[in-house]
Amino acid sequence: MLAKRIIACLDVKEGRVVKGTQFVQLRDAGDPAELAAAYNGEGVDEVIFLDITASTEKRGLIVETVVRTARQVFIPLAVGGGIRAVGDARRILTSGADKISVNTAAVEKPELITELSEEFGSQAVVLAIDARREGDGWRVFTYGGRKPVNLSVVEWAIEGEAFGAGEILLTSMDCDGTEKGFDCELTRAVSRAVKIPVIASGGAGSPEHFAQVLTEGEADAALAASIFHYGKVRIRDLKEHLKAQGIPVRM
Repeated sequence: MLAKRIIACLDVKEGRVVKGTQFVQLRDAGDPAELAAAYNGEGVDEVIFLDITASTEKRGLIVETVVRTARQVFIPLAVGGGIRAVGDARRILTSGADKISVNTAAVEKPELITELSEEFGSQAVVLAIDARREGDGWRVFTYGGRKPVNLSVVEWAIEGEAFGAGEILLTSMDCDGTEKGFDCELTRAVSRAVKIPVIASGGAGSPEHFAQVLTEGEADAALAASIFHYGKVRIRDLKEHLKAQGIPVRM
């Protein structure tokens, strides 16, 4: 079995890391470059940097902040927010990122995924999906969780893979920031529908939540933000917990 990845997420607004609950009530969590350096030292496997208001404000990513952050990490760095074209992605990748993440722009123009994967390779293209439960399934939301789209999450994940995405970052809006656990049902449904890796996001509150989503949820990786930012869970302790449960992780 491949090692499961532990990923730290930096939700960035106006150059600062913020975190809220269910995409609202944001509070400051620090400088992205400083946090990235700390996580790199603690042994996190990857960092994902998301400019959470770039699409809503219809602007490009703050490249200078990406450059500062990239200089602090020696592990894969994925960056998303405001990437609408191949040129935008190239600017981010040449700024030090290893992967780019697309969400709103991919929903509005799915062929963008193909253009990016053909230019940079599918391994560099992460399709981010913000999901909210609706009836027996889940609906896709765009613009930082502000706009519902007439798309089923599972169907969009399948389409995204077909368009060329190499990975899916799947965020449960219902669980985001609650620290009550990941949505294992959602993660499992998407993981079983696609062949590419799925990163579970939204709801981490304890090491056991990671163990659950990596096993019951069948996720390939699990991401957290606030519990890392505020020191509730230490990455090394988390990995020791997972290892003790027989879950393969990089130590």
